Amino acid sequence: MLSQIDLSRIDLNLLVLFETVMEERHVGRSGQRLNLSPSAISHGLGRLRMLLGDPLFLKTLKGVVPTDRAEELAAPIADILARIRSVVATAAPFDPARSQRRFTIGAPDGVSSVFLPPLLDLLAKSAPGIAISIRQLLPRQGEPSPDLAWRDALAALEARDMDIAIIPQAEFPIRFANLLLYEEDFVIAARQGHPFLTDQTLATYCSMQHLVVSHLGDTHGFVDNLLASHGCSRRVALTVPNFMFALAVLAETDFISSLPRRFVEMHAPRFGVVAVNPPLPLGRFAINATAPKAAMRDEGVAWLVRLLQASLAAEAGPLKVGA
Repeated sequence: MLSQIDLSRIDLNLLVLFETVMEERHVGRSGQRLNLSPSAISHGLGRLRMLLGDPLFLKTLKGVVPTDRAEELAAPIADILARIRSVVATAAPFDPARSQRRFTIGAPDGVSSVFLPPLLDLLAKSAPGIAISIRQLLPRQGEPSPDLAWRDALAALEARDMDIAIIPQAEFPIRFANLLLYEEDFVIAARQGHPFLTDQTLATYCSMQHLVVSHLGDTHGFVDNLLASHGCSRRVALTVPNFMFALAVLAETDFISSLPRRFVEMHAPRFGVVAVNPPLPLGRFAINATAPKAAMRDEGVAWLVRLLQASLAAEAGPLKVGA
């Protein structure tokens, strides 16, 4: 059995020292940032070398350069410090106007493209010190159940790899809290002047060249299942890995694509792409913000969920389509 390291004998400030020297690549500048003398920085680096069993930083004429071992340690040490800072930040009352916290939000790109613009507007007005990281979430490939397709995202939430996930899922395990942000359905997007816009029948739709958004290039999706139930099929001529890329391609081609309505209405006009209702309903999806209930006890996380809801409510209006 491996012996456990006694953390009480280790100065965790040494990790802060490591992080600073990695960023500055200079002992003097690191000392200025940490309000320490160059000799104190050198002494701390000596202790780190003993602790981690590697020289870590090698002197050069312009400063220091990290060893391969230091490069390997940089990411896990940064993650440890981020988690410690998050824990300390939650110990004090959360004041969004003064907070410097960074929150990580996971979402598919078709969803993050909808909530991010209004969220950033509200943050600029009410919480300018808050920073946001967006993590791209993808459904599990080949999973037939919508409520199981996002289980990797739920696992990442429980591992605290992100603070909130915003996903098209209706049912969640009881240990998760969730809040409906908006509902989404699909429209048919095409360039202005596309022939389909003047003949929007199911037969014409099926005869067109289709573009599908698929990060792995899979050409079969829920639209194909729906068409098959009506005895129809389509030809997928192109797949692209994200929704913004889809709009750029639609603007320059005769492809058509089934895309989320709110996403299209927010972003398609600048591409010269328009939307019309599909020849048969393509379903409606609930877009929910979710986090473990334990995480929602964090005032900052709970505040961010409320802010997301407020930002989307401010954007909400009659979602219209038409050529």
